[in-house]
Amino acid sequence: MKLAGVLLLITAVAFSARAEQARFDNYRVYELSIVTMEQLEVLQYLENYPDGYIFWESPVQTNMELSLVVPPHKYADFAAFTAKLGMTPRLKIKNFQEVIDNERPNKNRRDGFGWTDYYSVAEIYAWLDSMVAQYPSILTKKVYGQSYEGRDLVAVELSHKTGNPGIFIEAHIHAREWISSATATWLLNELLTSTNSAVVDLAQNYDWYFIMVSNPDGLEFTRSDNRMWRKTRQPSSILCFGTDGNRNFDYYWRNGGSSTNACSDTYSGPTAFSEPETEKMAEYYGTIASRINVQFSFHSYGQYLLTPYGFTGAPAPDNNADLQQIAQITAAAIRETHGTVYTYGNSAQVLYVTSGSTNDYFMGVHGTKLAFTFEFRDTGSSGFALPANQIIPNAQETLNGLIAFVAEAKALGYM
Repeated sequence: MKLAGVLLLITAVAFSARAEQARFDNYRVYELSIVTMEQLEVLQYLENYPDGYIFWESPVQTNMELSLVVPPHKYADFAAFTAKLGMTPRLKIKNFQEVIDNERPNKNRRDGFGWTDYYSVAEIYAWLDSMVAQYPSILTKKVYGQSYEGRDLVAVELSHKTGNPGIFIEAHIHAREWISSATATWLLNELLTSTNSAVVDLAQNYDWYFIMVSNPDGLEFTRSDNRMWRKTRQPSSILCFGTDGNRNFDYYWRNGGSSTNACSDTYSGPTAFSEPETEKMAEYYGTIASRINVQFSFHSYGQYLLTPYGFTGAPAPDNNADLQQIAQITAAAIRETHGTVYTYGNSAQVLYVTSGSTNDYFMGVHGTKLAFTFEFRDTGSSGFALPANQIIPNAQETLNGLIAFVAEAKALGYM
């Protein structure tokens, strides 16, 4: 078959594959601890040639834990290779499809936009438009670019008066992390409507910049095709799609914790800023960077509060002691809300190495003094498919954490 015929066949297969949502019946989720270099190398090979396995964390170093989704036809192979490597898998989820089925109990009985379900890009944008129309004097919408598939890239800016310190929040750069945009929209709604004095103070005396959906193409793909999709959707090779947006920023790009394999979930892209979603976000941030005192990235899962830098051999920022003090105060406030325990610290030390991330870029290139990543609920019982009935509790504890964060940052002279 000639090359043109092969390409047409691949295209036909790709489009036909989008006709049906992937299912994960009887897929098991195991937790593994990577101790030796041999274990790491085998898992890295497996990530590059997965044959049905799905990695929830990328194997980037020894002395880390990851969760691996194992399809039914791989049970025996998985048991054999982990035994040979001296690994002891810990079963976390027996049937992952049941977790996905329980994620959205209200999907067939919704009444307008709210926080008891997860929403599409169009629904989120429609809600944002309605809020801008309702609060035109303080809320502004910015379309800062288009995604690879032509969707708007949207930011909203909330400001009661000039001269306020700025807080920037970007969410949903990883497509499967639905709780990130759900929490961001809830926070904006609280800033607009709450009568709680602490929240009113945050709304009136700080400017807020939100990107609710940094990766709209990826979010839509998780809804239509594969709930576990992570990356963008720009083709990266004949057979592979997408780049990890949080490995694609041009600061110590591809310097550890990312992959050069186009099929990997942590593929860093052919070049830094190869994706319109990351390039346009960076351009937008450049227009507001001088007004930003704090930058937050919203992710899931694991219950972490992480500080820069994440790249290999990462030096601590000059204000690392302040970062850890603020993180400690924030984690305590989160725990006081619903008892949720967050681990905090430098991302390369308490989680794993990353490079080309938003936090590192905004701090390293633009000098933003406070840059943090939230990894929201849970610790693995649902993973990325967090039940919608946890959206509001997760958002409530996040808001209380932000109240404590801003108070401590102000006391330390950052606001």
